[in-house]
Amino acid sequence: MNFADSKKKLAVAGVICGLVAACLAYFGNPANMAFCIACFIRDMAGSLGMHQAAVVQYARPEIIGLVLGAFIISIATKEYRSTAGSSPMIRFVLGMIIMIGSLVFLGCPLRMVIRMSAGDLNAWVALIGFVGGVATGAFALKKGFSLGRAHETNKANGAVLPALMVAVLILLTCTSLLKFSEAGPGSMHAPIIMSLIGGLIFGAVAQKSRMCFAGGIRDVILMKNFDLLTIIGGLFVVMLVFNVATGKFVVGFNTPGIIAHSEHLWNILGMYAVGFAAVLAGGCPLRQLILAGQGSSDSAVTVMGLFVGAALCHNLGLASSGTAVNAETKELVLGAASANGKIAVIICIVVLFIIGFTCKRESAK
Repeated sequence: MNFADSKKKLAVAGVICGLVAACLAYFGNPANMAFCIACFIRDMAGSLGMHQAAVVQYARPEIIGLVLGAFIISIATKEYRSTAGSSPMIRFVLGMIIMIGSLVFLGCPLRMVIRMSAGDLNAWVALIGFVGGVATGAFALKKGFSLGRAHETNKANGAVLPALMVAVLILLTCTSLLKFSEAGPGSMHAPIIMSLIGGLIFGAVAQKSRMCFAGGIRDVILMKNFDLLTIIGGLFVVMLVFNVATGKFVVGFNTPGIIAHSEHLWNILGMYAVGFAAVLAGGCPLRQLILAGQGSSDSAVTVMGLFVGAALCHNLGLASSGTAVNAETKELVLGAASANGKIAVIICIVVLFIIGFTCKRESAK
């Protein structure tokens, strides 16, 4: 089924993805994080020993399922194309920047929408930055930004990332080599089989609908096309109903347990960097995983950048902390962006402007 040929089908795609996220939250994933690409890649990086933050280490089957779902459906519908060769190092850096911005905000664009549906006003504030970042990226596109053309490669080349995901799944289910959190977000997860199936469904639907959070806003700005926003709307409505029905809808800023902070400037700037970098890279973190699954080595390189960025965030203290209640004193401890994270975001934004306005098509120079 091609979801991309009508708004009604796109809305259905959003509803399906929303139901997947709601089910995973109900059966064990952190409710406010039901399906977060940045958070889950961070957890996977921890499970592989790339960072030592003990509370965020778990090889999330959802990420594995996303890539394999896109891989399987693209082969079945003959959309699989193994391509590579377009500015790999810049794409790697863009992946790192997307992750740094996400972990300063504490979530990817997908989690931003999920947090919005739960009443988290910090996510609504961050939306300002995300839209601004996408708009800046769209302006760079108008000015001739390009990372060059990708070219057809050996079919096996595009299957490397899906193969690596299968390897991680085997390690997760058949060995004790990976690290597992015993407390914190990393210890909260739905059953492995359910998470994997959820990821497969989400990945297949996202591939057939061209789901992309940055792309939806970019299309509105550049072409006045609202189609991709229909998917996001469907997902938002389902998660809103889920949060209200389960009593998890709480309107506010400093809400304990949300894994969020209320430093508005850094929520805005973090997501500004994510939106800007996502447009330059050709898609949000979710879209990068889907494109990598259907054969794009350029997106696979960006995904590798996401993993390395996640490791750097926790090894160098760039990730923000979330508002929580002190277990001993019962006092509210406000979350905050770290000093290192603030510096990193500023550097990332500067780098994005350099990349965005120096990498141009030959005809635009």
